[in-house]
Amino acid sequence: MPNIASSIRQVRTDERRTERNKSARTEVKSIITKAEKLIAAGKMDEAKVAVKTAAKTLDKAANKGVLHSNNTSRRKARLVAKLNNATKK
Repeated sequence: MPNIASSIRQVRTDERRTERNKSARTEVKSIITKAEKLIAAGKMDEAKVAVKTAAKTLDKAANKGVLHSNNTSRRKARLVAKLNNATKK
């Protein structure tokens, strides 16, 4: 625990920010998992909709500052690549 007043305030701010961002991160992870499960199950029509929803959710998280924009781009690219590879088969 810090002794300096500004550090104490920063810890409180960090805790509030972490609590607020936790739900957004959890939502992103859940939606990505759902899309990946649909891709693995071979339900391509539903998977396309789920991937689109996941991309939208990732973009919202990036705009809010919950995730870094590069992290968002990487996750979207990997998800779309999985969908494309599954569609080819």
